[in-house]
Amino acid sequence: MSQPQESLKVRHSDKSLVFADLTPEEYKSVRDYMWAQKELKISHSLLAKPSENYLFLIDLSLPKKADVLRYLDFNGSKPARYASVVVFYGERRYLKEYVVGPLPGPLLHHDVTKEKYNTTELPFTARTVTIGEYAQLFTLLNEVFQKLQDPLRESFGYIPKKRELLPFEGMPRGIKDGDRKTWISFFRDYSGMYIHPVGFEILINHESSNATNWTVDKLLYNGQYFNTINEFLTTYKAGRLKKITFKEIPNYASLKPKNKPSGLGPQQYYLQGKRYSVKNNQVIYLEWSFAFGLSSLTGMRVFDIRFRGERIAYELSVQEAMSVYGSITPGMILTKFLDSSIGIGRFAHELVRGIDCPYAATYVDTYRYIDTNVTQRFRNSICVFEHDIGRPLRRHFSDFFHNGFGGMANSALVFRTITAIGNYDYVWDFIFYQSGSVEARVHATGYITSSFKDDGNLKYGHQVAENVLGNIHTHFINFKVDLDILGVRNIFQTKDMVYEEVPLPWMPSEKAKIPQLVENQLKTEKEAALLHSAKTPRYLHIASDKTNRWGHNRSYRLQVVSFAGDHLPESESTEKSMSWARYKVAITKHKDNEQTSSSLYSQNYMWSPFVDFSKYIEDDEAIVNEDLVAWVTAGFLHIPHAEDIPNTVTVGNGGGVILRPHNYFDEDPSIHSPDGMYFSPGTESDCEYNKIACLEKDQCSSTLEPFTYHGFEGVMKFE
Repeated sequence: MSQPQESLKVRHSDKSLVFADLTPEEYKSVRDYMWAQKELKISHSLLAKPSENYLFLIDLSLPKKADVLRYLDFNGSKPARYASVVVFYGERRYLKEYVVGPLPGPLLHHDVTKEKYNTTELPFTARTVTIGEYAQLFTLLNEVFQKLQDPLRESFGYIPKKRELLPFEGMPRGIKDGDRKTWISFFRDYSGMYIHPVGFEILINHESSNATNWTVDKLLYNGQYFNTINEFLTTYKAGRLKKITFKEIPNYASLKPKNKPSGLGPQQYYLQGKRYSVKNNQVIYLEWSFAFGLSSLTGMRVFDIRFRGERIAYELSVQEAMSVYGSITPGMILTKFLDSSIGIGRFAHELVRGIDCPYAATYVDTYRYIDTNVTQRFRNSICVFEHDIGRPLRRHFSDFFHNGFGGMANSALVFRTITAIGNYDYVWDFIFYQSGSVEARVHATGYITSSFKDDGNLKYGHQVAENVLGNIHTHFINFKVDLDILGVRNIFQTKDMVYEEVPLPWMPSEKAKIPQLVENQLKTEKEAALLHSAKTPRYLHIASDKTNRWGHNRSYRLQVVSFAGDHLPESESTEKSMSWARYKVAITKHKDNEQTSSSLYSQNYMWSPFVDFSKYIEDDEAIVNEDLVAWVTAGFLHIPHAEDIPNTVTVGNGGGVILRPHNYFDEDPSIHSPDGMYFSPGTESDCEYNKIACLEKDQCSSTLEPFTYHGFEGVMKFE
């Protein structure tokens, strides 16, 4: 890897390690410590049964913000390092959370379930389905399929161990607290299975921790419901239903190109070496610096974001990704996916060089311990690169009077990971611009989820293939934006416009309507909870009481980029588990115990969630000269269409938030960038202010790293 240019304005600091993900050694020491606690009776098996005690998750326990700021800014002592641990107690039928530390030791464990969730133990049915539980579910499915071999073969071409039916589960798993009843839909055994539904679904009751007590409670075949396997078999054999007749079809979901690649598209490389540096968990880019991490549950996050040495944000992180589906069939009719309950960061696999990120990007490994019994390494699962956006950051051609051209290419640093959670792939980007702006955005690709076309279900989407309905659904993404503008004493301002009728000063008898600036300050959390359904001021600012040269509050603007559909009505019983999505932006006073907007348990315990974000707002605390956190929701409505076959493209399918300086500086800081260009008539070829003119002198042959890929090392296995 080439050495960074001398243009870096900041030096690396080991203080960034206060935010670093746990190391493989730390994961192992915490696991071994918990296993050694004999009274906890934790299984060592990867395929631990629901009836056993299982160490599901080890992750970094973030230190308190005040302790970190004392360490970073005032040479205070380094906060002790702890791990967060989740244990599923199958023997006792409850869940608990612990903090374990201090690392490296000697280690102790402390039960934090009560202080985090106001209950001494969490209900067992709130847990995520583990690999061990899936293994037992698949065993049950095999037993069911043995009984149904004839109708499954005749209807869907099912041949055991040769041409299978692949399962896809709906969530939540029931209609009330304590339910663990999962509708499973079946799809053809093709790559891109998600758009090959076969019209067969079953409802499995797996509430018991003993798999021998699990039952099949319902079956759906071609739109007709049955209460038992025997009822279905009897009706099928008697011909008293509309049978589906199997026929071979091509795999229209295949991503193998229809034409062989004819060449390479444009590639980027660094003529004079990279202008950024990655060391440990810190990135430095020109005048930017930040620390980074990857939570197994919530995914990508960065901390201590500084520009020109001043902290802009303490934390910028993904919180949740949610989808609500419409359908007439049970596998999708209730489905509301909350991805952090499955693990957003958990599914950040290796990035494909030259496709997922530019070939010459810098790639970073991550390590995780979730639903496993050994620390897993995910090679090259984060990438960092500087990227020419392809349109100028700013420019002007002077046609009149002082002829000349001034401008600047829009080169920005991109910090990226991609998570593939089942059918959907989310491309997560944090982008750092030379104008002092930061953008957090997501783009969706992967496969739509589909249903077998049945009478009446065109109300819930479009037909995209033979007997295939692409189901209408929403995407909502929640970001946490903990801005610290010149410190932690900030206010929340809004700005907008109205048309005011005014007399013309030189002709008072005539009037004109002209735009007028309207400024407000919102002073409580309820005032600053801006609902999607209400008109929102166009300018939203986290501001300091300090002013710039011109007397205006120095601030950063939250500019939300969203094409979201309607949020689930609050009257719906599951809505509290996703109440963060009510708000386009909500501003709260920072609290260490309000770390996330969702939780690991929200998916499977939707009706009485242990984290209900709306409760953060109910106490209506003052937000004047306080440490403020913005919770931003962006998204898009997806009405699937024929062009979602074979799979969804990223173009137009995304959203996010841009953090833009607003009177923070006295001028645009990019005017000091080394990328600026200026020439006037007669100086077009002068290199002093136009390095592009001398590009040929700086050209050199690029040396690319060899192509490697190890992403399949971390895929889920059930045997």
